Amino acid sequence: MALFDLPLDELRGYRSESVAPEDFDAFWAETLQEARGFDLDARFEPVDAGLATVRVYDVTFAGFGGHPVKGWLRLPAEAEEPVPLVVEFMGYGGGRGLPHEDLLWASSGRAHFVMDTRGQGSVWGGGGGTADPAGSAPAYPGFMTRGIDAPENYYYRRVFTDAVRAVEAARSHPLTDASRTVALGGSQGGGITIAVGGLVPDLVAVAPDVPFLCDFPRAATLTDRHPYREVGLYLRTHRGRTEDALRTLSYFDGVHFAARGRAPALFSAALEDQTCPPSTVFAAFNAWGGSDKAIEVYDFNDHEGGGPYHEAAKLRWLRSYA
Repeated sequence: MALFDLPLDELRGYRSESVAPEDFDAFWAETLQEARGFDLDARFEPVDAGLATVRVYDVTFAGFGGHPVKGWLRLPAEAEEPVPLVVEFMGYGGGRGLPHEDLLWASSGRAHFVMDTRGQGSVWGGGGGTADPAGSAPAYPGFMTRGIDAPENYYYRRVFTDAVRAVEAARSHPLTDASRTVALGGSQGGGITIAVGGLVPDLVAVAPDVPFLCDFPRAATLTDRHPYREVGLYLRTHRGRTEDALRTLSYFDGVHFAARGRAPALFSAALEDQTCPPSTVFAAFNAWGGSDKAIEVYDFNDHEGGGPYHEAAKLRWLRSYA
């Protein structure tokens, strides 16, 4: 697929038509307050992964509803004092993987915390191990319409809450420097990163790559590629529910979390990306509330975005912050 979205000069000025609900901040304040009523109960169990340069811990903490959520904490083997912390969120369908996977950030001298995404981890990578014990009204297979009948029931309310608690759990380890915490991830992980950037006020940096979960009104009608297409397929059966579905999604739109984010931010977008169309990414980038922000644009790439080139860009960029 060649370029299909807005020209780059229009993308740089594009603003979403999505409107934040009047009670958006109250909804999330109440959600997080409720979650923090449960003991975080962060547990770090050493794992023998056969690695000489990285120590790995199997992590369990209490997320939304007090439900147990898994993660990995990877530390440079020589770390004796607190080191900067990178908290990473996974793409759609993936899980935390295996202990020896993804050693980049620990190899850079930082602590690396990877959150398992509840109910996922069965599509790619090394898998996941976190259940989603909450139920759902009728939904299209996938995660995009689970609980779409009401904001309080929506699947991503649980995931975004887990993500905030993941930051808190990672920061509780004595060898992580809470004052130098970075959130990052690609695709779904990028969308979760934006949500965390809007909900956790003291991050030193965020790096959402080709982020998903942004500008729902445009995304759901612009691309027929999954996962956004799940919304259209649900509404094809549940005729007349479009307004209700979009109202629910407005509480989870990355555009509105971005408007509340203040940390330095490095986004990425790919101009041939049909999974997360570039206009939806620019909608979140242009809404980002902090002045220290940049976006890397990959002209002829689809959803792989910058791949290893963008990893190198993030490594260079993060030197200034963590």
